[in-house]
Amino acid sequence: MTGTLITVAPTGAESSKAAVPALPVTIDELVATAKECEALGAAIVHVHIRDEAAEPTLDRGRLRDTVAALRQSTDLIVQLSSGGAVTDPEGDRLAVLDAGPEMASCTMGTVNFGDGVFLNRWEFIVDLHSRMQERGIVPEYEIFDLGQLTTLQRLLGQYGLPAGGHVHVDLVMGVPGGMPGTAGALVACEQVIRDLPAGTTFSATGIGRSTIPVMLASLSAGGHLRVGMEDTITYAKGRAVESNMQLVARAVGFAQLAQRPPLTTAEARDLLGVPAR
Repeated sequence: MTGTLITVAPTGAESSKAAVPALPVTIDELVATAKECEALGAAIVHVHIRDEAAEPTLDRGRLRDTVAALRQSTDLIVQLSSGGAVTDPEGDRLAVLDAGPEMASCTMGTVNFGDGVFLNRWEFIVDLHSRMQERGIVPEYEIFDLGQLTTLQRLLGQYGLPAGGHVHVDLVMGVPGGMPGTAGALVACEQVIRDLPAGTTFSATGIGRSTIPVMLASLSAGGHLRVGMEDTITYAKGRAVESNMQLVARAVGFAQLAQRPPLTTAEARDLLGVPAR
């Protein structure tokens, strides 16, 4: 790869606004964050939404309003999370697609998630993948453990390539219950990714203190980056993250040091098979 695809995940469903005041939870805050991150070099915004009380929600109207606002204000690829919070039912997670995102996440298996369980049954994975094919929504396959790459092989073998024809995975590393956020784990995943369809790309997300090791390992292995306050709320030991822009700026700096500057949104769309607007 000659460039780096940078995704920003600004909010997530885990941190509370009370504990992390800088977390963008309103539509206006999310749009402002997205515009600033796009200006720095992000090409995708991975979106979780919150309700009026700043609690995680999959409210369909609010999802549609959020997608519309981001499309109107930025050229970022709008990627909705189909994961929501670990307590969200399958029906609500499938209904995320009704909001009309350009991309959506599609997690390849069940994983212990801290004290909870992030449930992704095979039948649900197939349903989500197939609905995205029908609607022309490009998936990002979320991988929390090595075996989930084998599940992805099975999915593609039985149900075909995704919308857009390009396979892109995100290695979510360092979640308590999933694979560790280490260079060794990333290299192991990269070896299995080679068995996926030709041209498959991957990004990597390091949770918490694994952020920097995962970024460096991903860049060195030809991968891309996902950063943001969904995954990291501490910039350095004893220093809280001030904004998502701070994390995107660091990722951009690392990409430039690796002589793999950030892809533009147009280049990202071409890579992933996401249609131009």
